[in-house]
Parts: sequence; structure tokens; C-alpha cells
Amino acid sequence: MSDAFEVLRAATRARVALGRAGDGLPTDRLLEFRAAHAAARDAVHTPLDVDAVVAELGETGLDVLTVTSAAPDRATYLQRPDLGRQLAPGTSLPAGEHDLALVVADGLSPLAVAEHAAGTVAAVLERLAGWSVAPLVVATQARVAIGDQIGEALGARIVVVLIGERPGLSSADSLGLYLTWGPRTGRADSERNCISNVRPPHGLGYAQAAETLAGLLLASRELGASGVVLKDEGTALPPGAG
Repeated sequence: MSDAFEVLRAATRARVALGRAGDGLPTDRLLEFRAAHAAARDAVHTPLDVDAVVAELGETGLDVLTVTSAAPDRATYLQRPDLGRQLAPGTSLPAGEHDLALVVADGLSPLAVAEHAAGTVAAVLERLAGWSVAPLVVATQARVAIGDQIGEALGARIVVVLIGERPGLSSADSLGLYLTWGPRTGRADSERNCISNVRPPHGLGYAQAAETLAGLLLASRELGASGVVLKDEGTALPPGAG
């Protein structure tokens, strides 16, 4: 007998219309759940291959620096979010004057960074002709706010943190982009703009994410601010959608 919900399931990666077998889930759906849960756990705990990411980012022609947060290991990082927001003591970065700093942070899904960071950075840089961009920074055991300290140290007017987002049961490799004007220690989350779910083909593609970010960057520079006062005036859906 055909499955009446097959079309619905084919239209989304959400866990819908799972069916039942007695009081429980069908075996196939239960195994899919366990596999998705394992993938999410692996995404959180698998270390980022920093050398591979640095090599890919190096193809942009920019210098690539590496830093770590104040969290000495993954277990501490997960238990002490505050340490992930700070650079390790003694970290030194080259000061300068730049329009933009780009920080690639492993976050809660190093998998997302490994798969999507280089492609996203390349697409962003293609759309920022004439902008002074600081050396790229790869940060491990890092959370979004570490970009404030990095951007301030580099002398950047704006910082964008590309970070692995918390995995879900259908999205273990989602990359988020967080923009902050005037980075400095103590910035609030309300002073940031976020573009989430960069993970082609199931989420935003690199080009669409980069177009949205470029528009926000231009508007942020003109406004001299970011966060709740800065609105995304671009299209909400990709061409052909809706």
C-alpha cells in the first residue's frame, strides 16, 4: 500500500508523519532517529581539522591565523560557555585598520565548518571588492562572542563570525554567520545580525548567504551599527521559491 505521507516527507527534512507500529515507531523510523542522533553527537565532538581548513582558506590569498579560546579542551568548552567567548591568555594578533575581519570558529559543529566555511568565505570575498579585509582567523573551542575580542585586536570596523551551529536531528552541518559592528569585548547579542542554516543543498547556498551578508555589511557600514537596528531588506526566498 502506498504511503499517503510520502509526498510530505519528501518536501522537508523535518521529522514528520513518522507512522507507528503498535505503541511505538516503525523500525525504519526508529533507526533513522538513532542515526540522526549519532550524527549530531559526532558533529559536536569530532575535532576540527584545523590544518585542512587553513589550507582551504589560504586559497583566498589572505593570511590565515589560528587561535584558541580560553577553554583548554572540548569537555571544558561544553561546560563553560564563558571560556569559549574569550581568547586564551597571552594570545597576540597583528593590529591594523580594516573594514572587515572574518573569523571561522568551530562552535558546536566543527563538521559544518569543515564542509562549508571555505566556500562561504570565498563567496563573501567575491562580493566585497574594495574592502580592506584583515587576515582570516580560525578559532577553536570558540563561541560567537570570541569574534568581538578578535575584531577589536585586529582593528576591524566589522567582524563576521562563521560558526558551526548547534546540530539538530536533521541538520548536523549547519553554518551560521554573525555580523557585529564595532567589535569589542562586552557586545550584546542584540547588537549582532545572524544568517543561519548555510548548508547547501538543504539550506542556504554559499552565493545566497554571501549576497545577504554583503547587503548587511554595506548597510551596517552606512548606518554605523548592527543588531536590532539593522534590518535585512533583501528577498526572503531564493529565486524561484514561494
